[in-house]
Amino acid sequence: MTEFPSIPAMFELSGRTVVVVGSASGLGQASALGIADAGARVVCADLDEEGAQQTVDLITERGGTAEATAVDVTSTESVAAVVAAHAEADALVMTPGLNVRKRLLTTTDEEFDRVIDINLKGTYRLMRGFGTRMAERGRGSIVTFASFRALVVEPGQGLYAAAKAGVVQLTKTLASELGPSGVRVNSILPGPFETPLTEQIKSDEEWWNAYANKAALARWGQLPEIAGPVLFLVSDASSFVTGHSLLVDGGWMAQDGRFTPRV
Repeated sequence: MTEFPSIPAMFELSGRTVVVVGSASGLGQASALGIADAGARVVCADLDEEGAQQTVDLITERGGTAEATAVDVTSTESVAAVVAAHAEADALVMTPGLNVRKRLLTTTDEEFDRVIDINLKGTYRLMRGFGTRMAERGRGSIVTFASFRALVVEPGQGLYAAAKAGVVQLTKTLASELGPSGVRVNSILPGPFETPLTEQIKSDEEWWNAYANKAALARWGQLPEIAGPVLFLVSDASSFVTGHSLLVDGGWMAQDGRFTPRV
């Protein structure tokens, strides 16, 4: 019979290095804090290096180990430099995102290029760089951040939804290609979380409440609630999980939500 490891040990990350891109705020910061709490040394990477350092300070205050570094996911050279500096990384988590909330016919080529470059091509650059190093070592875990908008849309979300759907397909492809090398690649699809990206919705009470009421849990997600799913996919607890799209959406996709019948 195969020896059964302890469950806490499966989530333990001591001795491992995890690069978290987008860690200056929001879901990236929450992910970095959770990963550090599990024992990993966290490389907090962000275009906002000052914000990344603030996350490092929070981790240090909690007894963890971390360092900050600057990265521009729209620059192949910048991504390559971070990969070279942290080629030993055991896991990669990438959360950067940009949304332009406009109806599709009013968007511009420049807006399209910007949304795709950050959400999709930025993810591609990071996957390619770190994936190459992990495949050479025969181990590693890559966690991309897509969105429930990769599956369902609303007016004004076209560019973002298209980019995030692309992230899901890139994730599945890399999982297929790197599986034989022992590298796992999975995607998290957050639902409505209160982050800097959703400030526009928060400023409109009707819009904000409509989002809360659509989810089965009837509320918005709080930042610490992303840490558990991220830790699961980074750690050995998910050692037989790859190519998966994990919804963290408060039950948004589980129900219709437009009407509650009297039954």
